[in-house]
Amino acid sequence: MKRKLQENWKRVNQRIADACERYGRDPASIKLVTVTKSASLDVVRTLVDMGLQDLGENRPQDLMQRAGMIHEWLGRRARDLSAGARPRPKWHMIGHLQRNKVKALLPWIDLIHSVDSLRLAEEIDIQSAKLERVTPIFLQINASGERQKEGIAVAAATHLAEQLMTLEHLEIRGLMAMAPLTDDASVIRQTFSRVKELFEEFEHDRICGPAFKELSLGMSSDFEYGIEAGATYIRIGRALFEGVDLGVETVATE
Repeated sequence: MKRKLQENWKRVNQRIADACERYGRDPASIKLVTVTKSASLDVVRTLVDMGLQDLGENRPQDLMQRAGMIHEWLGRRARDLSAGARPRPKWHMIGHLQRNKVKALLPWIDLIHSVDSLRLAEEIDIQSAKLERVTPIFLQINASGERQKEGIAVAAATHLAEQLMTLEHLEIRGLMAMAPLTDDASVIRQTFSRVKELFEEFEHDRICGPAFKELSLGMSSDFEYGIEAGATYIRIGRALFEGVDLGVETVATE
């Protein structure tokens, strides 16, 4: 399993390097978030052992469960001098987040990619204040206009960002978006380009402060287009797990 994961990891990194060469980007400017939603705990442990430090989950309950188990495993490993210590991975909440999940989730996460409403942001701010922390977030943008997709409409994004800047325990780091599920490259490029334009508008108007530097664009099938549009984060699952037995695992769901 580890050998296959390493092969896939090398292949994905080569795709990143090739895309960066095409579009004049530095591969070091791209951070890969490994989406672990389909993987067993053994696979996640192997990823951490390989040195992958940014892990993403779509469901809050899955993230909390996996983060807790990995935390315990790393604690045991730290006490075993022969095993070699590994740092705690950073956990990214990349899926839809409900307000009633925020309190339990917040102690485990390092970055939330999917904030798309004032009410959700206010709850994150309240719970962050209780923990005496500032929580970094991305605004999720629905740039494709698909009704089934989460995210704030492009036309409403500026007003929401201005409201969120009044919340003391949030820090807007950037924008996140997903392209439509299509093989039409022009549609994907158009979606990502619109998010890039919005990002540049925010920067020009200084809406979100100095921490606003990131774009989370692209998954396994379209991350090259994300890199073309200026992505600094890409979210990869399937491409890393091709040919890997992910195991059978029962994970609590929402």
